[in-house]
Amino acid sequence: MITTPEMSRPRSFWPLAPFAAASAALLWAFWTTLTELAHTWNTNQQYGHGWLVPAFSAYLLYTRRDKLKLADLKPNLWGLALLSAGLLMRLGAIYWYFISFDPISFVPCVAGLVLLFGGWSAMRWAWPAVLFLTFMIPLPFRVATAMAGPLQWFATITSTYVMQMMGLPALAEGNTILLNQHHIGIVEACSGLRMLVVFFALSTGVVMVLRRHWIDGTIIFVSAVPIALLSNLIRIVATGVMYDFGLSEMAAHFFHDVAGWVMMPLALGMLWLEIKLLDALFLDAPKDTRPPSNPLRRSASTRVPRPRRKPEAAEQPQEQEQPAETTTN
Repeated sequence: MITTPEMSRPRSFWPLAPFAAASAALLWAFWTTLTELAHTWNTNQQYGHGWLVPAFSAYLLYTRRDKLKLADLKPNLWGLALLSAGLLMRLGAIYWYFISFDPISFVPCVAGLVLLFGGWSAMRWAWPAVLFLTFMIPLPFRVATAMAGPLQWFATITSTYVMQMMGLPALAEGNTILLNQHHIGIVEACSGLRMLVVFFALSTGVVMVLRRHWIDGTIIFVSAVPIALLSNLIRIVATGVMYDFGLSEMAAHFFHDVAGWVMMPLALGMLWLEIKLLDALFLDAPKDTRPPSNPLRRSASTRVPRPRRKPEAAEQPQEQEQPAETTTN
């Protein structure tokens, strides 16, 4: 009897219709907030990477599509609690005029929708993409101001020290570097905060895409700080060298325009070297494919039962053959 295999049924995406409708309603409710975010991405160079964050989140969802199974999607009421918390955060931000919390509330609302309609199975699939959306939100004004001051001081002191080691007559005065008759002002835009924010997002994306060991991921994520600061240091020192060689116009153009484009590939190169160094330091243990030295030796985990002896065979004596009798006439 010949049997034909059953034809595979086409996937039904109708269970995702309520989630799509709720997502459209959430986008409509946050439309003004998202419009203000887009305006910030266009006007503030420090957050120009915000356009790439939603696209990269969608890419993360695509790369993790094997972890999503429609049969395991079950609603979870904890998602309703998370969605309510996000909406309350937005209402509080509007009522008390905490503008910084308004875009932040969008992330828990998205996580609440995923958990509400898909349950923990969908959350395990989507949590990296949802968490990565936080990088499209500008830092609160007080946080950015509090970080800019120490970063300006650090950039001024370290770059002045490096110039002095190179033999340049550099002197730090406040947030200004005096180099001969030139004054290099380390303003807030040159503090390295922009590079720090962008590179934190970039390092996190690299960790999520490569899916390396948690030790490698932690090192790559934490190294965003020294790599960003070193890139900004190279930018300032290169500007001082140009001023010392009499290339004032080129130095001013490089310091304000060109360096912003050059420093990112430089930081990516340092990140690539770091990954190669981690590959050289941490080696994966090779699998032992050799046959066992004693194949008759049994392991403790796999025991083979012994054949039992029959009691009859042990008690019954073995009959001995007697020689045949011969008669002679």
